[in-house]
Amino acid sequence: MATPITQITKRQLTPEEEKEKKLGELETLLVQQDQALNKILEITGELNDAGILDAVRAMVKARENLTGIAVHQASREPVTNLINNAMKAAAVVTTIDPNTTGRVMDSVKSGLDEAELHRDTPKKVGIFGLVKALRDPDVNRSIRFGINFLKGMGRELGRK
Repeated sequence: MATPITQITKRQLTPEEEKEKKLGELETLLVQQDQALNKILEITGELNDAGILDAVRAMVKARENLTGIAVHQASREPVTNLINNAMKAAAVVTTIDPNTTGRVMDSVKSGLDEAELHRDTPKKVGIFGLVKALRDPDVNRSIRFGINFLKGMGRELGRK
């Protein structure tokens, strides 16, 4: 009877065999990804022709200076104010009903179109013209909307 196997030794590849194995795997990948590699080479060629690779290379070499400049610029008060205002505006906009926003934007567009139609009218508007315009249901509706808007805004301003 044979003696039992008590130890299994894993065959270690020599450095030359390891190199051959990796080259074979790489060759297989190259054949499988032929189209993708051609596209990548084409893109990098175009980037090089446009000078973009040189610019990226220069930026990588100067990355510490660029990082310092970017941090300095981003920490300036106007930039931090912009970021804070954008975050606050985004928070407010998310609370508005999209249907209301759509109606108001459509109304603004319609108002701009109407104003553009009559922009070059040489006729001046006097007191009687204003009174007559107030009787127009569309004008009155806009004025009422504006007054209610100002009322709500004033109420909120009074809270703070």
